[in-house]
Amino acid sequence: MSTRIAFLKGHGTENDFVIIPDPENAVELSPAAVAALCDRRAGIGGDGVLHVVRAAAHPEAREMAAEAEWFMDYRNGDGSVAEMCGNGVRVFARYLQYAGHATEGDLALATRGGVKTVHIAKDGDITVGMGRARLPEGDVTVSVGEREWTARNVNMGNPHAVAFVDDLADAGDLLSPPPFRPAAAYPDGVNVEFVVDRGPRHVAMRVHERGSGETRSCGTGACAVAVAAARRDGADPAAAGTPVTYRVDVPGGTLVITERPDGEIEMTGPAVIVAEGEIDTEWLETAVG
Repeated sequence: MSTRIAFLKGHGTENDFVIIPDPENAVELSPAAVAALCDRRAGIGGDGVLHVVRAAAHPEAREMAAEAEWFMDYRNGDGSVAEMCGNGVRVFARYLQYAGHATEGDLALATRGGVKTVHIAKDGDITVGMGRARLPEGDVTVSVGEREWTARNVNMGNPHAVAFVDDLADAGDLLSPPPFRPAAAYPDGVNVEFVVDRGPRHVAMRVHERGSGETRSCGTGACAVAVAAARRDGADPAAAGTPVTYRVDVPGGTLVITERPDGEIEMTGPAVIVAEGEIDTEWLETAVG
């Protein structure tokens, strides 16, 4: 490992990430190292790390290399590995554009949730093809303190429990994971969204992201919320043959989610690179202990 590691900082609707460009997969990022980098007081600070690797250079992505040159090796803020991060995909694409690896137009990116299609628009917004939602059967309940709500189980490549509430304050502080049952519904934990209505096909949400706590935004969560809201409202694009679009407000901004008749879900929103610099590896080794 060199004495310096290049990094950038970026965010998508204030879901923020430490970006580590590492095309040949030469930087070892242990869970402890990721957690140290994401520490908001003693590190750089972020909801997660976007490890930028060529798909052909990463053992988890080599089979996708023919479809996508780049692999988003995403880690949660606590160092755990995640299948997908919707806001992260947009920021990842913005970094590739910033670094000269991509231009306006269409782009394919490899993730642990499969290959995702991305469109970088001239107006700056980035649209990500998020795949199809799965709606597992069975009731799920989430709770905060003495209150509990029935939640919709939605899988966007990662698990979500979507609860509609009267007030976003009902979610409490979201510092710790809201309890859920049955435990078998989410053996590896779950992202929990609390949702209120703002108007026709317009909702607002707060989220506890598994491994990160409450975040300012969650792309896959916004998709899960839009699908859950559509079904609650009696809208099913597959049955009607027309797309359904919801505006989803998050604490860090707004995402526009469209579900097409073929089941594909598209998420559109901003992505910003805010800084770049170098990590002192001596500090990192000391922080990891």
